[in-house]
Amino acid sequence: MSPFATSFETISDLLGGREAVQRLLNVGASALSNYLKRESIPETKMAILREALAQKGWVLEPDSLNCRPADQDNPPVILLIITGGIAAYKALEVARRLGDRGARVRGVMTKGATNFITPLSLAALTAEKVYTDLFDLTDESEMGHIRLAREADLVLVVPASAHFIAKLAHGLCDDLASTLCLASTAPLMVAPAMNPAMWAHPATQDNLALLRTRGVYFAGPEAGDTACGEIGTGRLLDPGLIVQAAMGLVQHNPPAHDLAGCHILVTAGPTHEDIDAVRFIGNHSSGRQGYAIAAACAMRGAEVSLISGPTNLDCPHGVKRIKVRSAEEMQAACIKMLPADIAICCAAVADWRVAEKSEKKIKKQDNANPPVLKLVENPDILAGLCQNENRPQLVVGFAAETGDVLEKAAAKRLRKGCDWIFANDVYQENGSVFGAQTNELIWISDKDSQHWPNMEKEAIATKIAEELVQWHKTG
Repeated sequence: MSPFATSFETISDLLGGREAVQRLLNVGASALSNYLKRESIPETKMAILREALAQKGWVLEPDSLNCRPADQDNPPVILLIITGGIAAYKALEVARRLGDRGARVRGVMTKGATNFITPLSLAALTAEKVYTDLFDLTDESEMGHIRLAREADLVLVVPASAHFIAKLAHGLCDDLASTLCLASTAPLMVAPAMNPAMWAHPATQDNLALLRTRGVYFAGPEAGDTACGEIGTGRLLDPGLIVQAAMGLVQHNPPAHDLAGCHILVTAGPTHEDIDAVRFIGNHSSGRQGYAIAAACAMRGAEVSLISGPTNLDCPHGVKRIKVRSAEEMQAACIKMLPADIAICCAAVADWRVAEKSEKKIKKQDNANPPVLKLVENPDILAGLCQNENRPQLVVGFAAETGDVLEKAAAKRLRKGCDWIFANDVYQENGSVFGAQTNELIWISDKDSQHWPNMEKEAIATKIAEELVQWHKTG
């Protein structure tokens, strides 16, 4: 592979893969092949790549495809501690993503962690030596554990077992990982993962409460299916959300306080409008963007009420979820949750429902015409919130459009009466945004419009939360 092709593959990885690059540049696979064949990219497309990489903390060199972290001269140092547990393999994804965001990751593994993953795997992803033994004299001469602890900008424990949390709470330091936590003066963030019964046990909860009083930050856990086959709270938080929270801390923007005291209402997912006992009118929305927004706001200390249509997603940590099915149910739940400071209507609400739903399955009849479904319009949840006597101070809408996105979304904002609207073209050259990991938006307010290049939905959620923080501070 040529140096040009290698550099291009690196850019693709940073931006979410080749398909994400195609969507970003609005070109097909053949165009990318031509760029690689000619070893040349048009300047207009290079400008788009530079902007997208800058959003992710990378600088694209002017005369080449070489990338470097925006803060390469002084990258944040994150001490990543991996403890024993089946979720240890997900720590490798955390390490990779932290590196993608420009952090320097130094890995430390407990003896238990080495039973699940190898130090070599972590070293390959971080390009750093991995430390495992407190009494390794060679390492002590090269970098003592005190120096290792003091040079970190953040100590991040992923996953944190119940045992390790207990050691942290009571100041025990019988191995390198626990000693580093006690010796470091850097912020400490813990991402727990364990059996739901262990998480709920009074001993664990007492340890967590004690650590919180000392200013320890927590990322997760989530509720859902766990590796042991039980369902409940104890799953490791999504690696992307852990990285968001960690980078927020090292960038001196702690995610747990700057939206404190703010009640945020978020709608997410599709609505299902029943036709009969087995069929419904729906859409392809996965709910991922709305859930990511809810999680990002909760991480910053907001009280978040998530009104969710049917999805397969777990409720984000610290979020109150209200499950609904239809547009009418979603509207009623939104009104019940008022008053709120901010409302973010991210759900893909069905515009119509059948006038008369059948309680039984509508059977196909031999030699009979298909049934005629009479549709009636669903309530307009966004407009209703804007007109409510308890209207939130800031109402944010989403516009899923197909073509002429800016014009249609700007008109929708005025028609609905919302303050901001985020618009996207849901059907692009390479497929639907629904269900995808990335998104590309235009942010429209009464002041101006901004194009946000294609990025992971969690990254978009972080940017939206940052804008909400600025509004909260000035409002």
